[in-house]
Amino acid sequence: MSAYDRNNVFAKILRGELPCKKVYEDEFALAFHDINPLAPVHVLVIPKGEYVSQADFGATAPPELATGFWRAVSKVARDLGLDTEGYRIVANHGPNGGQLVFHFHVHIFGGRQMSHAMRSMPKADSQG
Repeated sequence: MSAYDRNNVFAKILRGELPCKKVYEDEFALAFHDINPLAPVHVLVIPKGEYVSQADFGATAPPELATGFWRAVSKVARDLGLDTEGYRIVANHGPNGGQLVFHFHVHIFGGRQMSHAMRSMPKADSQG
């Protein structure tokens, strides 16, 4: 995976260069509504720091940031009223995982029943 790009859209949002519809912010994370929601509730949570992916974040983030980030994810879901009925957390990793912005982020989806089906998963390569 490539090096962190300081001009990615989430870096610009963190610096205040681009607007967002903020849900939550603390010293560890920023949460905001996705501009193209895929569920009634679709919020992104990004850590404050330059992390390309979950692998990068997990390997290099200081323990207090890692803990603070995941606590922020939980708090955002709770504050949005999603705890009772449930929600889905997704983090895409790399191009094959569907990651489009290479700043580690988590999607929180809620507000409706989520399917168990994995219809969008690629099929096994028939060429072996």
